[in-house]
Amino acid sequence: MRTLNLGILAHVDAGKTSLTERLLQAAGVIEEVGSVDAGSTRTDTLDLERRRGITIKSAVVSFTLGDTTVNLIDTPGHPDFIAEVERVLNLLDGAVLVVSAVEGVQAQTRVLFRALRRLGVPTLVFVNKIDRAGARYRSLLDDLTAKLDSAVVAMDTVDGLGTPEAASRPRPEDAALAEDVLEALLDDTLLNDYLAAQDRAARTRDTPARDGAAGRGLTSDGPLGSAVAGGVSHGPHDAVRKAFEERTRRARAHPVHFGSAITGAGIAGLVDGIRRYLPGSTGDEAGPLSGTVFKVDRGPAGERIAYARLFSGAVGLRDRVTVGDGREAKVTAISVFEDGTDRPSHRVEAGRIAKFRGLGEVRIGDAIGRPPKLRTEHFAPPALATVVVPARESDRPALHTALSQLAEQDPLIGLRHDETRRELSVSLYGEVQKEVIGATLAEEYGLDVAFRESTVVCVERPVGAGAAVEYIAKPPNPFLATVGLRIEPSAAPGVDFRLGVELGSMPFAFFKAVEETVHETLREGLHGWQVEHATVVMTHSGYWARQSSAHGGFDKSMSSTAGDFRGLVPLVLMAALREAGTVVCEPLHRFRIELPADDLSGVLAALAKVRAVPGPPEVRGGHCLLEGTIPAGAVHGLGRRLPGLTAGEGVLESAFERHEPVSGPVPTRPRTDANPLDRDAYLLSVLRRVST
Repeated sequence: MRTLNLGILAHVDAGKTSLTERLLQAAGVIEEVGSVDAGSTRTDTLDLERRRGITIKSAVVSFTLGDTTVNLIDTPGHPDFIAEVERVLNLLDGAVLVVSAVEGVQAQTRVLFRALRRLGVPTLVFVNKIDRAGARYRSLLDDLTAKLDSAVVAMDTVDGLGTPEAASRPRPEDAALAEDVLEALLDDTLLNDYLAAQDRAARTRDTPARDGAAGRGLTSDGPLGSAVAGGVSHGPHDAVRKAFEERTRRARAHPVHFGSAITGAGIAGLVDGIRRYLPGSTGDEAGPLSGTVFKVDRGPAGERIAYARLFSGAVGLRDRVTVGDGREAKVTAISVFEDGTDRPSHRVEAGRIAKFRGLGEVRIGDAIGRPPKLRTEHFAPPALATVVVPARESDRPALHTALSQLAEQDPLIGLRHDETRRELSVSLYGEVQKEVIGATLAEEYGLDVAFRESTVVCVERPVGAGAAVEYIAKPPNPFLATVGLRIEPSAAPGVDFRLGVELGSMPFAFFKAVEETVHETLREGLHGWQVEHATVVMTHSGYWARQSSAHGGFDKSMSSTAGDFRGLVPLVLMAALREAGTVVCEPLHRFRIELPADDLSGVLAALAKVRAVPGPPEVRGGHCLLEGTIPAGAVHGLGRRLPGLTAGEGVLESAFERHEPVSGPVPTRPRTDANPLDRDAYLLSVLRRVST
C-alpha cells in the first residue's frame, strides 16, 4: 500500500479544518462531521484551538483511500503561526490549497502557494464555500490565474452557486476540458500533436468501415474523451490527459475542484483528484535510516514526544538511533497514524509519519539517522518582539522554564534572557500569537503574565569586508588558540561559514567549535541585532597539541581545548565586523487594502503618518484597491484604525516582503551576551580577569 503525506493549507477561515473533517468522513473514519465553531473537530485538539476556532498547532490524522494510506497534516492558516507551516512543507508528497469562493486569493494564499511551487510540491486547489452568498466561479478562476499560476484548470462545474443548494459536478472529459488544459499548459508541441490527432480522428470517422468496424463504431468514453476502437486508444484527448497528470505530479499544473466542506458538495470529486493526481512516497525501506523531526510535544510526565517523517530505512521498538548532531538514543515507544488516530506499533518504515518516545533532548529540525536532503523553505523571521513579565516576581524561574519548553515546540519564539535587566523576551509574528502564548502559560503552567508593547525586530547586514586575527601565545590573546576570520556581505540569507584553511590543520572538534561560536556570536551584531546575509571565512588556525605534565596527567596550561576557540572567536569576529561595518534594516510588509473610494484620502493620510509607501490606487466603481509597503511595526495599528476610517468596510491584508535600511536614528537592542565589543568586560566575564 502506498503512502501519501498530504498537507491541507489555506488562509485563515478558508475552511481547511472543516475540509479535513469531510475527508475523514468520506474515508469512513468518522460518521459525523465535527464543527470548528462547536470545537468538536478531530485535529483541533487544544482547548485554546477549540475556543478560538483556529488551528494553532499542526496535527496529523490518517485514513485510507483505496490502496493509499493518507497521512493528512492540518496546518494553521493564521499568519501568526506560519512557523508551524514551514516545518511541515518538506514532509509533503502533495498538498490541497483551500481558497474561499467568496474572499478568493488572499495574502496568505499567495505566500503558501509560492512556497509550494518553489519546493515542487504537487498541489490541487479546492475552492470552498460555494454555498455562501457572494461565491464566485469564473471571476475566481481568473483570480487564480492572475495571482497564483496560469496553469490552473477547473475540473468541476457548479449549479446553484451562492445558495445553500449549491452542487458541484465533474466536468465532462471532452474536447472543451482538453482545450482548457492545452490553454493552461502552453505547450506548442502538445497543441500541434492534439490538432493532428483531431484531424486523424475526423478522417477516421469519415472513412467507410471495414471488416465490421462500422458495427463496432468509435466511442468517446475514456479519460478526456479518448476515442477507443477495439479497445485501443486512438483519440486526440488521451495525450492531453496524460500530459496534464504528469505536469500536476511535477507541480507544473493545478487541477481546481469546487465544493463546500459544510454541505459536502464536491468532496467526492476532490477525493478522486487526490487519488488521481498526487503521487505517494517513494522511500526505500531497505536503505539507510534517514528522517526529520517536525514537531515536539511533551507527555504527561514531561517527556518529549517527537513527530517525524522517515524518508528511508525503518525504525523498530528499542532500536538505538542517532539523533541531531550524532547523539545516540534508544526508541522506547512508537505510534503510527491509522484510521483517524495514532496506534502503538513495533516498527515504522520509510514514507510514514510516526511519534517517537525516548529520543532524549530532541528538538525540531533534528535528523534521525542520516540528515535527509531537503529543499528547505524558510518564511520571513518574526518581525516583532515583546517582554514577558510575570505577575509575581517569584514566578520568574518557572516562567523561564515554561518559555524554554515552548521554544522547544516553536524555535522561532526566539527566547532571549537579559540577565542584566532580568527580562525575558520572545519573538512574535503578530498580536494573536501573544494572546496564545499568554493563554498557554496560564492554562498549562499556571502562570499569569503580562506583555509589554510589541517592538520591531530589526536585522544587521555587513556593508563591507572586515578581517581580524589573534595568534596563540601572542599578547593580548589569553587563549591557547589562533583564529583569523573574515566577514563580508552575502546575497544569501543567514550566515554562511567557510574554511579558508586546510581541514586537517587541527582537530575537527576545534573547527566545529569555531563554526558554532560564529553563529552564536552573530545573534547580536554591532547594534545588538541578528546579523544576516553574511559570509564568514576562517583565514587562520592554530593550536597546541595535548601536553602531559611530569606526572603524566593532562596539562591544561599547555594544551588547547575547544573552549579556547569558543572564548576567542567572539573577540576576533566582532573586531572583523566592526571593520566591515553594518547597516540596520527593518522589516517591511506588502499591504493590500480594499476600501470605499470615498474614503481614499483619509486612508492615504493615515498611511503617510506611518511611513507607508502606497502605489497608484486602482478604482473599481465605488471601491478602491490600494497596494504598497509599510513598516512591520505599523501594521497592527493600521489594522485597528482602518474600520474607523472606512465605516467598517476596509479590508487589510499584509505579508512580509523584505528588510530595508532604516531611515533616521539607528535603533539598538541591549546585548545579552558577555559583550565581545568591550574586551575588558568580555574577558572579565569569561576568564574573570581583564587583558594585560
